[in-house]
Amino acid sequence: MEILADLTASELLPRLAKGDVQAVELVDACLARIAEREPDVQAWAFLNPDFARAQASSADAYRASGRPLGPLHGLPVGIKDIIDTKGVPTENGTPLDAGRRPGDDAVLVSKLREAGAIIMGKTVTTELAYFAPGKTRNPHDPTRTPGGSSSGSAAAVAAGMVPLAIGTQTTGSVIRPAAFCGVVGYKPTFGLISRSGVVTQAPHLDTIGVFGRSVEDAAMLAECLSGYDARDIATSAIPKPPLRSSAISEPPLAPNFAFVKSPVWNQAEDGTHEAFSELAEFLGGNCDEVSLPSPFAEGHGIHRTIMLAELAKNFGPYYQRGKEQLSPQMRAAIEEGRSILAHDYMAACDWIEVLNAGLAEVFDRYDAIITPAAPGEAPPGLDATGNPAFCALWTLCGTPAITLPLLQGPNSLPMGVQLVGPRQDDSRLLRTANWLVNQVEDQIDGAGAG
Repeated sequence: MEILADLTASELLPRLAKGDVQAVELVDACLARIAEREPDVQAWAFLNPDFARAQASSADAYRASGRPLGPLHGLPVGIKDIIDTKGVPTENGTPLDAGRRPGDDAVLVSKLREAGAIIMGKTVTTELAYFAPGKTRNPHDPTRTPGGSSSGSAAAVAAGMVPLAIGTQTTGSVIRPAAFCGVVGYKPTFGLISRSGVVTQAPHLDTIGVFGRSVEDAAMLAECLSGYDARDIATSAIPKPPLRSSAISEPPLAPNFAFVKSPVWNQAEDGTHEAFSELAEFLGGNCDEVSLPSPFAEGHGIHRTIMLAELAKNFGPYYQRGKEQLSPQMRAAIEEGRSILAHDYMAACDWIEVLNAGLAEVFDRYDAIITPAAPGEAPPGLDATGNPAFCALWTLCGTPAITLPLLQGPNSLPMGVQLVGPRQDDSRLLRTANWLVNQVEDQIDGAGAG
């Protein structure tokens, strides 16, 4: 029997458009799944069933009127609780913002509404999208972390509570939780999606990302959210990329992959070493092991300098008015950031273009870098969100990255395969990612038939 809550957004959208599935019917299916799984998963910071059903009823009435439908019509979406949503509690994962209800939508929320999406609710974030964990647990094993900081968004999609969700990444906060929870997580090129109305942590790094159950789902959502915004200087007045159509198109040739272990390969677990060795062997002549240029050895330190210096500036007001209500992790980060010298910070920012110049040599020969999304499976325990080391370089460089739930670890928990592409070439990265998913699925299907 088909269960609506388990379908991908791409499968649901045409049915919603035809009226074969009503938006109210889909929202009720999601709410039923939430009632079943939320006590264990705890993905939601704010959820009001009447609020969701009212939007769905309006969506159904709009469709019945015969007017043109938006590209996300009737699809429920979870929104990370650092993204302003008009009139809806947006508390940023800190008691210092308890009861906060924004007067305006973030730009991306306005775009969701215009596209016909249903704002399902606000998903749990870590404190101010940093490292102190929220209440969310991994849907595959509630004794393990779902990752951070977009923990609620990744877990909600993985548990079938919503088909789509939105998060943010400053180090690894989309890629890592998607890998731990076993869904697709896509961090676009820096500046593709406006951050206006979203908590500012580190402006040189902060990036909006999305979660879905397929590459097509992620591409569809990101395409709707992308575009220029004069209030966000990271965005550019360039044509919106056709992400969804590109993602599902066939590449003219089989893509070539650069298997990059990166400077943190020694932090990967044995199961990750074995799984990626097998994946490289599976790709055969389409995959070469490639070493990054020597300056990348400094990348993680550069990322940390930028992140903490900017975090200290932007979260300073929280520290001033209530540091005793901040976590020890947040207080330490702000204090360390305040100690960074201005010339060290400015020099670190200059490295972003230097590193991208080094990546240009890789992308001249290869369609995408292939590398782990995390050291391994979601680690046991709920007092930390896992190691983001395999994501930091790509966030620093502003390159698009996507994680695909293609591998399993020694405990049969998800492990993500991360693909990285050159800046502003998100369409090719998504097409390559979808190709890889299809190749692996065909191999699995073939093995099963045998």
